[in-house]
Amino acid sequence: MKKNLIIMFTILGFLLHAQTVKIKRGIVTLEGVHVAKISNKSNVYTFMDLKENPIYTVEFVDKSIVDSVRDSYIKLNRIYNKDKTIELDYISPSAFSGEEKSAAYTCVKSLKIIDDRGINIKNLDDLFKNNPKRKLDTKTKDAYTTRSKIDKLNITVNNVGEILSNGKPVGYFTNLPVSFGSEDTITDKTFVDIEIYDANSKYIGRYITTTKQIKTAGGKTFTLYREMSGRASILKFPTYKAIAERMAILDPNFIKIQEKVIVGEIKRDGVEK
Repeated sequence: MKKNLIIMFTILGFLLHAQTVKIKRGIVTLEGVHVAKISNKSNVYTFMDLKENPIYTVEFVDKSIVDSVRDSYIKLNRIYNKDKTIELDYISPSAFSGEEKSAAYTCVKSLKIIDDRGINIKNLDDLFKNNPKRKLDTKTKDAYTTRSKIDKLNITVNNVGEILSNGKPVGYFTNLPVSFGSEDTITDKTFVDIEIYDANSKYIGRYITTTKQIKTAGGKTFTLYREMSGRASILKFPTYKAIAERMAILDPNFIKIQEKVIVGEIKRDGVEK
């Protein structure tokens, strides 16, 4: 009996403290009380007091980090003090909530910058003083680490199939399809795999056009993906640049800066081809 009473009061306490966030015709309400106004332009939402004085903005960001990993977050900016913009996680009342509802819900439930009295300027300013860190999962953290490595390599592919890192040749492609030079992506399905060699003509790996897989000389395999709308993953046609970048991550010894590419006889497993 005592246990049941504890559970009942716990649930009752939760219900009493739970606040229903609603938006209708640009007005944010908590338990039926008008507390703020909201307007939007594209993916940026401006929060105003009830006198329509703009106080702060919430911008939604959804971006690809690397491969199939995406990151979604918000940028918070005060209109009366634009010296600083902070990036924060956001929450949604349901999987089907739109950005507008998620923005208001986050401001009330997570950030505590809207309460039953309206927009809480003190809490808003404290948020910028403390600058809370985002809570990234392991997959997203690893993706940012990979992205950082790729950005430092600054890989490009020129019109003859050479791979350059920070402007210096470090390798090249062979068995390029006829579409190379006219298209950045590899859409052709060929019976001969596209191969990658380093600046000393050492075999690094290959891209299999029929399966969209990269295989390194050391036996590692990777399939390139993308995500649509941050949710459903589907295969895409990769660019030559993306293949070179991923190969550089799979084989850390691949990218070695040299003055120029020395194209000698192609060697594979120590045998000249």
